[in-house]
Amino acid sequence: MINYDDQMNLFRLISKQIKRDIDCYAFGGTAMMFYGHKDETKDVDLFFEKEEDRQEFIHVLKMLDYEETSPMKVYTVEKLREKHRPLMYQREDSRFDLFVGKIFKTVLSPNMKEDVEAIHEFKDVHTLRVKVFRKEHIVLLKAITERQNDFDDILTILKKSKQFDWQYLIDEAIWQYQHGDNWVVYDMEKTLLELKKYVFVRDNYLQQLYRTEKKKEAKAKKRGSTAAS
Repeated sequence: MINYDDQMNLFRLISKQIKRDIDCYAFGGTAMMFYGHKDETKDVDLFFEKEEDRQEFIHVLKMLDYEETSPMKVYTVEKLREKHRPLMYQREDSRFDLFVGKIFKTVLSPNMKEDVEAIHEFKDVHTLRVKVFRKEHIVLLKAITERQNDFDDILTILKKSKQFDWQYLIDEAIWQYQHGDNWVVYDMEKTLLELKKYVFVRDNYLQQLYRTEKKKEAKAKKRGSTAAS
């Protein structure tokens, strides 16, 4: 496990070793510590837009004695079949989960890119720029990754957030579904149904997800009928 100070020191150390400027996005427990919603985390979740940035980051991790580890016991079998599963590096009880291009099937949407909560710059000769996703995007991604403690983290975010934009979350899930993430609506439905046991969730949000699924199914059925004729 690493705490906030450990995390900041790690990022500073990495910034001293990188040979190019690197931008990445923080989500999961990493982002929760930036929000002050979590005291420590065992996995540092980062998303990169460019493979060359991820490779440079990995090169420095190896210099710091991190070794590649298997995601087999961390993610579900369905997630592990995905091309965009993470590369994972571990040292003692801290681990980096590094995604590039997509987080499984989830892409970096315009809102995810533009509506970041904060940007932390770690400068030396080159700059490591860590952008923190909005809490709504963190909840969405935790619903998708389905790791141990992810649901508890979602509850923590909701309970510690004075304001949480449910409609923004649903709109993002629908956008992702319409742009190729065929898991996201199901994952969000499952998460919202479980959340209703602990917090108030309007039925309207679930209904929007159900309608989105039905519309896509209807379009697929119509295309199939047209092709058959």
